Amino acid sequence: MRSSQHGWGNTIHSTRADDWRRRDRCGNIYGAPRRLAYGRGDGADMTVQRVLILEDNLIIAMEAEEILRLVGVEQVEIASNLEQAVNAIHTERYDFAMLDVNLGDSMSFGFARLLAGRGIAFGFVSGYPDTLDFPHDMRHVPLLNKPFDEAAMRAFVDKLAAASRLSSDS
Repeated sequence: MRSSQHGWGNTIHSTRADDWRRRDRCGNIYGAPRRLAYGRGDGADMTVQRVLILEDNLIIAMEAEEILRLVGVEQVEIASNLEQAVNAIHTERYDFAMLDVNLGDSMSFGFARLLAGRGIAFGFVSGYPDTLDFPHDMRHVPLLNKPFDEAAMRAFVDKLAAASRLSSDS
């Protein structure tokens, strides 16, 4: 995994797209999941418990869910379209959201602004190499490039959990 410094400072790239498939001969995934906990500065820790994935491709969403569980996220909910995602944030509380940029007939930037207004941390997941073509107010948002692996996802989750912690402190 690398994080580029030249115009891609928020972009997380995978070095091996198939790392998430590391399994032994019996199909067991290498390594044990770990719970993500982050110090809040006041002695209390925040555990990443619930994540919303907005992804219109079910296979990619399921891969992301599997990797999130590997890195220690307790609950993952998948929304395959904007209507499901909006309903989800009206009924549940999320530590952060992962948004596919291109949802076929629409983009997720409007939903991202809704999340920002509600104080929910979020990041984009996309095949786009950087955020230069994104709306100006969305260029600072962390971006996880597809395809991704466990290491890239872990770095992405670390960034989003830190952002979630900052928004909950304010």
